[in-house]
Amino acid sequence: MFGKKDLAVIKSLIAQGTQIHGNMKFGEGLRVDGEVYGAIHANSEGGTLLVISEGAVVEGGLKADHVIINGTVKGPVEARELLELQPKARIEGEVQYAALEMQNGATILGQLRPLGTAAAASSEDDKPVIRLAART
Repeated sequence: MFGKKDLAVIKSLIAQGTQIHGNMKFGEGLRVDGEVYGAIHANSEGGTLLVISEGAVVEGGLKADHVIINGTVKGPVEARELLELQPKARIEGEVQYAALEMQNGATILGQLRPLGTAAAASSEDDKPVIRLAART
Protein backbone atom coordinates (compact mmCIF):
# COMPACT_ATOMS: atom_id res chain seq x y z
CA MET A 1 0.00 0.00 0.00
CA PHE A 2 2.76 2.48 0.87
CA GLY A 3 5.48 1.14 -1.42
CA LYS A 4 7.00 2.93 -4.38
CA LYS A 5 4.26 1.62 -6.66
CA ASP A 6 2.90 3.77 -9.45
CA LEU A 7 4.00 7.14 -8.11
CA ALA A 8 2.17 9.94 -9.84
CA VAL A 9 4.08 11.86 -12.45
CA ILE A 10 4.67 15.51 -11.61
CA LYS A 11 2.96 17.34 -14.44
CA SER A 12 2.63 20.79 -12.83
CA LEU A 13 5.21 23.11 -11.30
CA ILE A 14 4.91 26.34 -9.38
CA ALA A 15 8.37 27.75 -10.00
CA GLN A 16 10.62 29.57 -7.58
CA GLY A 17 9.80 33.29 -7.61
CA THR A 18 6.13 32.64 -8.45
CA GLN A 19 3.37 33.67 -6.04
CA ILE A 20 -0.16 32.31 -6.25
CA HIS A 21 -3.01 33.76 -4.19
CA GLY A 22 -6.07 31.52 -3.95
CA ASN A 23 -7.05 27.89 -3.51
CA MET A 24 -5.87 25.26 -6.00
CA LYS A 25 -6.89 21.77 -7.10
CA PHE A 26 -4.64 19.43 -9.06
CA GLY A 27 -4.51 15.90 -10.40
CA GLU A 28 -1.61 13.43 -10.53
CA GLY A 29 1.50 15.36 -9.41
CA LEU A 30 2.35 18.92 -8.38
CA ARG A 31 5.65 20.40 -7.25
CA VAL A 32 5.77 23.75 -5.44
CA ASP A 33 9.06 25.67 -5.49
CA GLY A 34 7.45 29.12 -5.09
CA GLU A 35 4.80 30.55 -2.75
CA VAL A 36 1.12 29.66 -2.50
CA TYR A 37 -1.26 31.64 -0.30
CA GLY A 38 -4.29 29.35 -0.24
CA ALA A 39 -5.19 25.67 0.06
CA ILE A 40 -3.78 23.03 -2.30
CA HIS A 41 -5.99 19.95 -2.64
CA ALA A 42 -5.58 16.96 -4.91
CA ASN A 43 -8.51 15.56 -6.83
CA SER A 44 -9.93 12.49 -5.11
CA GLU A 45 -9.11 10.15 -8.00
CA GLY A 46 -6.18 8.60 -6.10
CA GLY A 47 -2.45 8.22 -6.65
CA THR A 48 -1.71 11.93 -6.26
CA LEU A 49 1.68 13.35 -5.32
CA LEU A 50 2.35 16.80 -3.82
CA VAL A 51 5.93 18.01 -3.29
CA ILE A 52 6.72 21.17 -1.30
CA SER A 53 10.39 21.86 -2.06
CA GLU A 54 13.04 23.46 0.11
CA GLY A 55 12.47 27.21 0.15
CA ALA A 56 8.80 26.89 -0.88
CA VAL A 57 6.09 28.45 1.30
CA VAL A 58 2.46 27.41 1.50
CA GLU A 59 0.00 29.29 3.72
CA GLY A 60 -3.10 27.14 3.52
CA GLY A 61 -4.08 23.52 3.81
CA LEU A 62 -2.57 20.61 1.88
CA LYS A 63 -4.40 17.43 0.92
CA ALA A 64 -3.09 14.63 -1.32
CA ASP A 65 -2.36 10.91 -1.24
CA HIS A 66 1.44 11.20 -1.02
CA VAL A 67 2.85 14.44 0.39
CA ILE A 68 6.57 15.27 0.53
CA ILE A 69 7.55 18.43 2.42
CA ASN A 70 10.96 20.10 2.67
CA GLY A 71 9.69 23.69 2.84
CA THR A 72 7.33 25.68 5.07
CA VAL A 73 3.60 24.96 5.45
CA LYS A 74 1.26 27.02 7.61
CA GLY A 75 -2.07 25.23 7.77
CA PRO A 76 -3.50 21.72 8.07
CA VAL A 77 -1.83 18.85 6.20
CA GLU A 78 -3.59 15.63 5.20
CA ALA A 79 -1.70 12.76 3.55
CA ARG A 80 -4.16 9.99 2.68
CA GLU A 81 -1.35 7.45 2.10
CA LEU A 82 2.13 8.70 3.04
CA LEU A 83 3.59 11.88 4.50
CA GLU A 84 7.35 12.37 4.10
CA LEU A 85 8.95 15.17 6.11
CA GLN A 86 12.45 15.96 4.95
CA PRO A 87 15.10 17.73 7.11
CA LYS A 88 14.04 21.33 6.33
CA ALA A 89 10.28 20.73 6.65
CA ARG A 90 8.47 23.25 8.87
CA ILE A 91 4.75 22.73 9.56
CA GLU A 92 2.46 24.91 11.66
CA GLY A 93 -0.92 23.20 11.85
CA GLU A 94 -2.72 19.94 12.38
CA VAL A 95 -1.19 16.98 10.55
CA GLN A 96 -3.18 13.89 9.54
CA TYR A 97 -1.50 10.92 7.87
CA ALA A 98 -1.93 7.25 7.09
CA ALA A 99 1.86 6.61 7.29
CA LEU A 100 4.60 9.02 8.35
CA GLU A 101 8.33 9.27 7.59
CA MET A 102 10.09 12.09 9.42
CA GLN A 103 13.76 12.91 9.03
CA ASN A 104 15.95 14.54 11.65
CA GLY A 105 15.57 18.33 11.53
CA ALA A 106 11.91 18.46 10.45
CA THR A 107 9.64 20.37 12.85
CA ILE A 108 5.91 20.36 13.50
CA LEU A 109 4.07 22.93 15.60
CA GLY A 110 0.66 21.33 15.92
CA GLN A 111 -1.12 18.07 16.53
CA LEU A 112 -0.25 14.78 14.79
CA ARG A 113 -3.20 12.47 14.13
CA PRO A 114 -3.11 9.19 12.23
CA LEU A 115 -6.02 8.85 9.79
CA GLY A 116 -8.64 6.27 10.66
CA THR A 117 -7.78 5.98 14.35
CA ALA A 118 -11.44 5.78 15.39
CA ALA A 119 -12.15 3.04 12.86
CA ALA A 120 -8.98 1.16 13.81
CA ALA A 121 -9.87 1.27 17.52
CA SER A 122 -13.34 -0.16 16.95
CA SER A 123 -12.07 -2.86 14.59
CA GLU A 124 -9.56 -4.01 17.21
CA ASP A 125 -12.49 -4.94 19.47
CA ASP A 126 -14.07 -6.98 16.67
CA LYS A 127 -11.01 -9.13 16.00
CA PRO A 128 -11.07 -12.65 17.44
CA VAL A 129 -8.62 -13.50 20.18
CA ILE A 130 -5.85 -15.80 19.01
CA ARG A 131 -4.62 -18.27 21.56
CA LEU A 132 -1.41 -20.15 21.07
CA ALA A 133 -1.29 -23.73 22.23
CA ALA A 134 1.74 -24.52 24.35
CA ARG A 135 3.50 -27.84 24.14
CA THR A 136 3.45 -29.87 27.31
